[in-house]
Amino acid sequence: MPDKKYRLMPLFFPIFLELLFMMLTGAVDTLMLASEGDQAVGAVGTANTYISIFLIMFSIISSGMMAVMTQYIGAKKPGVAQQALRIGLVLNLAAGTVISMVLFLCAGSILNAVGIAQDLMEPARIYLQTVGLFCVCNALAPIYSCYLRAFGHTSATLAGTVLANIVNVALNAFFLFVMNWGVFGVALATGTSRLMNLVWLWGASRRRIKPVTGNEKLDNREILRKIIRVGLPAAMETSLYNLAITIVISLLNRMDATGMQATARAYAMQICNFSYCAGAALAHANAIIAGWRIGARQLDECDRETRKNALIGIALGISTASVFAIFAKPILGLFTDDLQMIRLVSMLLVIDIFLEIGRVSNLVFGMALKTSGDATYPMIIAVTFAFLFAAGGTWYFGIHLGWLAVGAYVAMALDECVRAVFMFLRWKKGRWKNKSLLSEV
Repeated sequence: MPDKKYRLMPLFFPIFLELLFMMLTGAVDTLMLASEGDQAVGAVGTANTYISIFLIMFSIISSGMMAVMTQYIGAKKPGVAQQALRIGLVLNLAAGTVISMVLFLCAGSILNAVGIAQDLMEPARIYLQTVGLFCVCNALAPIYSCYLRAFGHTSATLAGTVLANIVNVALNAFFLFVMNWGVFGVALATGTSRLMNLVWLWGASRRRIKPVTGNEKLDNREILRKIIRVGLPAAMETSLYNLAITIVISLLNRMDATGMQATARAYAMQICNFSYCAGAALAHANAIIAGWRIGARQLDECDRETRKNALIGIALGISTASVFAIFAKPILGLFTDDLQMIRLVSMLLVIDIFLEIGRVSNLVFGMALKTSGDATYPMIIAVTFAFLFAAGGTWYFGIHLGWLAVGAYVAMALDECVRAVFMFLRWKKGRWKNKSLLSEV
C-alpha cells in the first residue's frame, strides 16, 4: 500500500458526500411523495422501517469484510481481500434472494402482524412488495462498496451514490407527475436507482481493482469465520441500539397528546444529521487507515492517528453543532412558524453540542476497534448504555422529572459521552493490538 494512501482527507471527503447524498435521498422522496397526501408518506415511512430491519442482516457480512480486507491489504496480501469479496457476494446473494421473495410474497402478512393502520395497509403493501423485489441490490451493493473502500477508492462509491440519486429523482418525477403511479411509482424509482448503483459499483470494482493471481488464498471457512467474528457483533449492536431508540421514541410519544415532543426531536434529528454525516465519514476513513496500519503491523502509527483523528472529529462536531445551535431560529423558520416549537428545538440543538462530542468519539474509536478485530466489546458497551442511559434516562429525565424532550436529549447525550469514555479507555489499554485477524493465520 503506497504511503500516500494513508492520508485521511482523500478518504474522508468522498465518504462524507456519499453519506450526505444518502441522507438527502429520503428527504427528497418524502418531499415529492407529499403530493400524494399524508397517508402515502406514512405508508412509505412504515414500510421502510421494516425493510431496514431486514437490511441489518446484510451488514453482518459487509461489516466483517471491511476488517478482513483492510488488514490483508495492509499486509500486502490483496488476493485474500478478493477472496473475501467472492465469499461475501455468494452469501449476500443467497440472503438477498430469500429476503426479496419473502417481502414480495408475504408483504401483507408482515404488515398485518405488526398491526399497521388500516388506511395505510394497501399503499404500504404495494411499496413493501415492489422495493422488496430489489432487496438483492441492497444485499450486494454494500459488498462492492466495502471492496472499493478497502482499496481506497472512495470516490467510486460516491459516484455511484450520486448516480443513484439522480436516477431516483428523475424517475420519481416521471412516475409521480407524468404516469400518476403514486406509491408504486416511488417504489419502482427507488428500486431502479438501487439497481443502477449496484451496476455502477460492479463496473467500478472491475475497472479499478485488477485481479490478483498467486498463492495467497486461505481456506474459505477461515475467512468466513473472521468475517462473522467482526460482522455479527456489529450487526447485533446496530439492531439492539435501534431497539433502544425505538423505546426512546415511544416514550416521547407518551409525553403529550399533541406529539410536540416527538416532533421536536424529529426536527432536531434532521438538522443534527449533517453533523452525524461528518463524524461518521471521519470514522469510516480512519477505520480504513487503521486496518491498513494493523495489517502492516504499524501499531504505534495506528494508535497515534486514531487519537489525532478523534480530536479532529470532536473539533468538527463541536463546530458544526454550534453553528446549528447559533442559527437555530432562522433554520427552523424554514420548517415551522410555531414559536414554542422553535424555542424547544433550539434548546435541543444546544444539548446536541455535547451529544456530538460523545458520538464522534464513539464512532472513531468504536469503528477502529471493530476493524482491529475487537468487535464484541463495543457491542456490549453500546447496547448496555443505550438501554441504561438513552432509554432509561429518557424515562427518568423526560417523564419522571418532567423535562420532556429536553430530558430525552440529555439522556442521549449522557449515553454517547459515557460510552465515549469506555471506548477511549479500551483503545488506550491497547488490547486491540492482540486482536489482529492476521495473527490467527
